[in-house]
Amino acid sequence: MEFTDTRLIAAPRAVVWEALNDPEVLRDCIPGCKELEMQSETEMSATVTTKIGPISATFRGNVTLSDLKPLETYVITGEGKGGIAGFASGQARIVLKEEGAQTELSYVAEVSVGGKLAQLGGRLIQSTARKLSGQFFEHFAQAAEARAAAEV
Repeated sequence: MEFTDTRLIAAPRAVVWEALNDPEVLRDCIPGCKELEMQSETEMSATVTTKIGPISATFRGNVTLSDLKPLETYVITGEGKGGIAGFASGQARIVLKEEGAQTELSYVAEVSVGGKLAQLGGRLIQSTARKLSGQFFEHFAQAAEARAAAEV
């Protein structure tokens, strides 16, 4: 399933880009993220706990940054296994554009699940994925804006 959104962030594009590449910011913004550790400049390992409908699971997996065009765009891809709950994977293409002193962040995200999670039905999975993405980008905007305010 695919979905898109655009957010206006009250921070310069360089600050937003820096935050998008900061594992601490990402860890704090990913709903249910227990750990996110850098393995290289573009690879991280992650542990995320989430609940989709009646199923709660802890996913362990990898996060990769690719197609990096500094200050403009990148693709963040994640995949994790949640034991008997199944697996989840997704990716989002993030695009940054200057809007005066602010930054427009837009994304196109794709999510897929398998195992027990896939049995829950598309609507529940889609609404949960939208909710989690919305939470991430809301928290991310707050973190980037706080970082910009601290730099002033």
